[in-house]
Amino acid sequence: MTMSSYALYRLPHADRYTRIEQTRGEPEELVSCAALNGKQGFVVAPFAPSEGLPVVLIKGDRVTEEVFGTSKSDGGYQPHRAHPPCGPNNLCSREKSRCPHEAKAYNQYASDFARFHARLLAGDFRKIVLARCAEHPVAGQLPAEELFLRACRYYPRLFVALVHTPKTGTWLAATPETLLEGGDGRWRTVALAGTMKLEGYELGFDNPPQSVSADAIRWSQKNIQEQRYVATYLKDCLGRFAGEVHEEGPYTVRAGNLVHLRSDFTFSLPGSGRLGDLLQALHPTPAVCGLPKQAAFNFIVNNEHTPRLYYSGFMGPLDPCGDTRLYVSLRCMQIGAEHCCLYAGGGLLRESSEQQEWQETEAKMETMRNLFYVQQ
Repeated sequence: MTMSSYALYRLPHADRYTRIEQTRGEPEELVSCAALNGKQGFVVAPFAPSEGLPVVLIKGDRVTEEVFGTSKSDGGYQPHRAHPPCGPNNLCSREKSRCPHEAKAYNQYASDFARFHARLLAGDFRKIVLARCAEHPVAGQLPAEELFLRACRYYPRLFVALVHTPKTGTWLAATPETLLEGGDGRWRTVALAGTMKLEGYELGFDNPPQSVSADAIRWSQKNIQEQRYVATYLKDCLGRFAGEVHEEGPYTVRAGNLVHLRSDFTFSLPGSGRLGDLLQALHPTPAVCGLPKQAAFNFIVNNEHTPRLYYSGFMGPLDPCGDTRLYVSLRCMQIGAEHCCLYAGGGLLRESSEQQEWQETEAKMETMRNLFYVQQ
């Protein structure tokens, strides 16, 4: 029998994954994160919940665990490509020739960047995140579950999930960012922002048996400030719900061939009955939205070229009385019959440049794009 709704997910560093199948009825649809109060199941939430784009809750009629084994590294492999992808790394400037598809994508991004950056220069926002989407042909009708298993093998540090429901379609994510996890009164979230691509000797960072220290990673002031915005917001937000909030960081963490700045927050909650209210306050964080939050959110929804749908939302198992593991839906793609839509974004500040931000989105899309070209 064909499953109407399912989720496969692998926690970071785990050697097995969980399969959740809903074989009876349809997943529950909710119009806000706050409606998750007291709910249990596998959550798939969009960037901007609404009646037309709801928070979806998959109930597990059948839950199984499967072992697949782990990879020793998530950065050292070099995927084989039939041809290099379009991107700024193949060009020195906007004036050089681009393939028509690439030129259209870049021009759309440049138009969005100019509109977003102008508002930063005007002082309307301290930070705002600009995202985009790129289509990728489905090579040889590669099954979605095979892409999931490839992501599990090559990205052991990341949370990997494959989700399908009639409402959401099929989404695959391999994300480094925790939104909320914990249970039994103890909880954790992270402020993850700032991005650099590892190149040359830097690929040895946190990649045994090579040894490159975090001191070798030089962060720009722009990246440091961007991460601090996110950390400050989270600390203020948690103060409204939690007691004993502790912050550790920032420090450098690796995700594939990228590194980010991360701060960890651990905290206690007086009870688990208001997890939906906490998620309503946290999501979307400045890491995927901006500051001031509501103004940036409204501007993004009304001005980005491509709707984000479930990109930069969150997903994962929710259990107020047990173990909750919710992750921001980054490094993700929507899988279709003929092509996949890859999503990526980057935080813009006043100092941001169009070309560097485009390159950052290209580097982030490589996490998903590489799965089509890895040698098996």
